[in-house]
Amino acid sequence: METPERPLRVAIADDALLLREGIAKVLADGGLEVVASVGTGAELLQVAARGGLDAAVLDIRMPPSYRDEGIVALEEMRAQGSTIGVLLLSMYATPEYALRVMGAGSGTGYLLKERVSEPQTLVRAVETVASGGSVVDPEVVEQLVQRTRADDPLSRLTERERSVLELMAQGYSNGGIAQTLFLGLKTVETHVRSILQKLDLEESPEHHRRVLAVLTLLGAR
Repeated sequence: METPERPLRVAIADDALLLREGIAKVLADGGLEVVASVGTGAELLQVAARGGLDAAVLDIRMPPSYRDEGIVALEEMRAQGSTIGVLLLSMYATPEYALRVMGAGSGTGYLLKERVSEPQTLVRAVETVASGGSVVDPEVVEQLVQRTRADDPLSRLTERERSVLELMAQGYSNGGIAQTLFLGLKTVETHVRSILQKLDLEESPEHHRRVLAVLTLLGAR
């Protein structure tokens, strides 16, 4: 008899108690297990150090300075070798923050706090970062696409390839991209290979190359 798969274990860090409770309810309703809820990045680091986490959802601005404590916590976890998925939440679509978050490597994401009211979006984002994928809020992606320069590497992409890259940035798998764009899976795989080649991304593990492609998108400003 097969052992049932355990739910993903998630910690939440936000100084607003009501928002933490709202996030916890959305995640629990989505089948995830919230094992800790704290108010600062420092507390989250203590929880992460104990092990057993699959992912963490952090506010970017928390005490004491309300600037970038969530990103600092992410960077410290990565410096310590932690590979848990980390999803950063922000009130604002700030490309510079998104670029810094994604620069921490695979298993990271940046979403606007308003996505908490979209349960499927939030749950899927947590599942994506927990599996090593990346997620960038669609609003940030749209801002960056509009600001692309003519001499940017992204100018090499076709319109369809750009659409595929935008969905990659939002954390969609190849299968998810195929469903969203009504394409065959092999067609999407061909587009992804073409994107990685046109952006001059060298051979490396798949997750890493996808993150690099997203960083190219985020850096187009």
